Amino acid sequence: MAKAGSDRALEMSTLVASVDHGGFSAAARMLGVTPSAVSKTITRLEARLGVRLLNRTTRQLTPTPEGEALVARGRHILAELDEAEMEVTRARGSPRGLLRLHTLVALGLHQLPPVLPEFLRRYPHVKIELSISDRLVDLVEEGGDLAVRSGRLADSTLVARKICETERVICAAPSYLKRHGRPRTPEDLLQHNCIVISGYPQLRRWPFDDPGSRDGIRTIEVGGSVSANNAENVLQMALLGVGIVRLGDMVTAEHIGTGRLVPILTETHHVEPLPLHAVYPQSRLRSPKVAVMVDFLIEKFAHAPWRAAPRRKR
Repeated sequence: MAKAGSDRALEMSTLVASVDHGGFSAAARMLGVTPSAVSKTITRLEARLGVRLLNRTTRQLTPTPEGEALVARGRHILAELDEAEMEVTRARGSPRGLLRLHTLVALGLHQLPPVLPEFLRRYPHVKIELSISDRLVDLVEEGGDLAVRSGRLADSTLVARKICETERVICAAPSYLKRHGRPRTPEDLLQHNCIVISGYPQLRRWPFDDPGSRDGIRTIEVGGSVSANNAENVLQMALLGVGIVRLGDMVTAEHIGTGRLVPILTETHHVEPLPLHAVYPQSRLRSPKVAVMVDFLIEKFAHAPWRAAPRRKR
């Protein structure tokens, strides 16, 4: 009976991987087997169920209606198995090995470094290879173990655990406000130099609460004399007094706490909370090093500790 259960789990994970990654070769890379092994497993599953699950051509692999239904259920089943196994690994031996962690720039530069030494002391046999980028990393293709992502998750092939919610803040340096005055209404921003991240038109539209509007929010499309393709450059220009910015609180909290940045329009600004998730590929077996890192990230950041930093009154 145990053998039958093991075979079914293998069949399910193989089917889900084949559909989610678009073919037997990609599924084989994820599962660590050969494409022929994947093909044989799918054929065996179809024979056992007596129904075709996948339509195969030389260029494309698509699920049949029966296959789509089974894959949808299979994703949930595999996610439950993965979470159960992660719970067990917490109580199992010492985690060890190389952990390849991809994280957002805001977390990787501003919040993670102060707490990583504690993680390394707790788990001395774990080595961390840290990749910091706001680019959407394909964990399967690029060989990552774990990633931290912000916002809505569109990739259903990954298991996700929520870490916390981040918020955006409108702020400027005291030197800028001294020279140009402090905006009192959202419309005042149209007369100010607002620094934005280039390449994302939606980030030029800053939202504000408006009970009189249809959805309770109105937007102001801002602009200015300079933009940059990443939040770090935008932050540095704000600190130098170049203009007003709207950035995540993971990035701005420290500088607001020391008085180098001043929050603006806090009464009306729609902070637009964004969930932060730890994500990792579905797998029947998950290393303890991933389990303890996910737990550690939640332990340290679930309550957004950067918001508790004392702010200097001005």
